[in-house]
Amino acid sequence: MRTLPAACLLLLASLGAAPPPAPAGTPATTPPPPAAADPLERFRGQRLRWGDCPGTPGAPDAAVPAGMRCASVSVPLDYDAPGKGTLKVALARIRATGPGEPLGSLLLNYGGPGGPGIENLAADPTAFAELGERYDLVTFDPRGVGHSEPVSCAGSQEIEDAAGADAASQLAALRAVVRRCELASGPVLPYIGTVNVARDLDVIRRVLGDRKLNYLGFSYGTRLGAVYAAQYPRTTGRMVLDGVDTLSESLTEQALVSARAQQRALDNFLTWCTRRRGCVYGTDARAAAQKVEALVARLDRAPLTGQDGSYFTGQDAVTAIAAALYSPRMWPALAESLALAESRGDPVGLLQLGGPANPSQDQDGEEDGDGDQEGGDGDGDGGQGRADGPGAVPADNAEAALAAVNCADDPDRSADKVSPTAVEKELAELRAAFVRASQVFGPRQLMTVLSCYGRPPGTEFIRRIDHPAGVPPMLLVGTRGDPATPYEWAEETARRLGPAVVLEYEGDGHTAYASSPCVRGYVNRFLTEGHLPGTTRSCPANG
Repeated sequence: MRTLPAACLLLLASLGAAPPPAPAGTPATTPPPPAAADPLERFRGQRLRWGDCPGTPGAPDAAVPAGMRCASVSVPLDYDAPGKGTLKVALARIRATGPGEPLGSLLLNYGGPGGPGIENLAADPTAFAELGERYDLVTFDPRGVGHSEPVSCAGSQEIEDAAGADAASQLAALRAVVRRCELASGPVLPYIGTVNVARDLDVIRRVLGDRKLNYLGFSYGTRLGAVYAAQYPRTTGRMVLDGVDTLSESLTEQALVSARAQQRALDNFLTWCTRRRGCVYGTDARAAAQKVEALVARLDRAPLTGQDGSYFTGQDAVTAIAAALYSPRMWPALAESLALAESRGDPVGLLQLGGPANPSQDQDGEEDGDGDQEGGDGDGDGGQGRADGPGAVPADNAEAALAAVNCADDPDRSADKVSPTAVEKELAELRAAFVRASQVFGPRQLMTVLSCYGRPPGTEFIRRIDHPAGVPPMLLVGTRGDPATPYEWAEETARRLGPAVVLEYEGDGHTAYASSPCVRGYVNRFLTEGHLPGTTRSCPANG
């Protein structure tokens, strides 16, 4: 028995005629099951409610920049189980100021991990004045950072009284630190890491109403940008990565490469110093390097004593030198500080050098901010109660977030699976390579090899990024004298991302956008006009 074609049945129905009954034995047609609701749609459909930003935590009366408004967006605690809970991610925005056609939002990440975006944007919004004519400048505190459910370890992660302790005792102390971090951080800690921050970034893009993510990331922000592009290639817009992080190296490899990069930066500084009148190390750069090594060793044996009775060791000096190498603008202060330490035994100059400069601004930031937003329920207290005052950020948040994110991004926990004696032996074998890389920075970098000891293994996603399909061309900026993200990482990451162009800055310091008008020209033109060089380009030092 023949049946009518489906097209004929439709035609009969349109003419008002009932189709013939289905032949006996023909199963009845059942409607397809309804499509499963997207569990993330409720997050993507939020409405932002922009409001005032509070002042600087250290100076509450200080005003935030004119036109800067704050909000927060609700995101899943766990993207694999969105019903498990939510957290709030704090945002800040400065609307585009120019008369030209607006280009939407430009998302900014200043680095870290552990760096608060809101504080940095408030510190100097003029750093992106030209881009701010066409773009709304938007930044955020990544989950676990600043005003976005900040993590904490309830104090320093340094192991006290470790000198002379055996390996088993030191490893047990590291596990105790991890446990303290778990207790102090609340529910966000297991869900911290760049993969989830990139997912948050896509929710932010959707809530802002941008079809694609236009993005400028510095230092760690380059890792975040690369991970976003690998996860969301179709919604990746114009992306610039300055001070490019590695995607593939293990913690040990990163530490060794970093020691070499810091030594290269120190050598560049000493070459500069010995060519200036009055350099405490004379006119021979090679001899100057040996004298810095001797200073560090001497202070480790016999620390200087401050007026308050505190000790200043060789490793304290290493920390101060490393901070000053982030920007050539800090080199004169470093030269003066070393002169004080060498000639008078006075560490005050080195103590005042402080931490690394903001990579996008070449100076330290001051402000922070937060705000309210409608949509989604918050879980946890957002870090409130773990520091003085409502909404206060724990004093150790930057350090705690740095370790938490780096460990969440690294899958290797081989040291956790062997005996303390084996760990001690491995470190002893590595020590020679680290000292060869740098007698000044190598020993300290070696200790970062165990920075994730006792923490759960991290994701393998980042290590596996290799020519993700559909990623659009992007611009990567690498600085030849960068002490934190060596130039070779820019080349390596460009190869792994596929269609990327490397812009070489021949100068010194960490990142180049703030230091080089040439670099700014290439970056701003790409972000505002979409013009990308066909091949690698180079910008001269100080140019």
